[in-house]
Amino acid sequence: MTLEDLLEIENIKQLRIKYSHFFDGKRIDELSDLFTEDAVCEFGSDYGGDWIGKESIKTNFQSYADREGLPFGVLHAVTNPLIELKGKSFAHGRWYLHDLLTKEGAEKTPILYGIYDDVYKKLFGKWLIYRTRIDFLWPKRNVGEPRIFEGDNYHD
Repeated sequence: MTLEDLLEIENIKQLRIKYSHFFDGKRIDELSDLFTEDAVCEFGSDYGGDWIGKESIKTNFQSYADREGLPFGVLHAVTNPLIELKGKSFAHGRWYLHDLLTKEGAEKTPILYGIYDDVYKKLFGKWLIYRTRIDFLWPKRNVGEPRIFEGDNYHD
């Protein structure tokens, strides 16, 4: 691994961390700017199915933000990043997700546990989220197959 590889991985880590901060802080415009125009969020039928395209992603995140109340009423804590560069313009990442309810009067703190399975794409020198999926571990279990890369390319 080269120093350049480590810097690329750190940029990807910052991307996923910004996602959590912007979503939890209800900064939806900034959140949507972390995605490619043709991005897909694969969140399952309980969360509206696939959200296809940056505008759909923005609209859906705004809908969730409007329902959740004050900023940081929910915290998306991401840990254990496993990031692999797949050539110069794609990378694959997996993160543990601890979704926590922080609203006053909440009976249960944990909402869900899962794993984000991401594909990142580098466009014009900047890493963006191209695909993201949540593999749910608790309270429901729904785990998908690993992403498939052929050489340095990702295929849907």
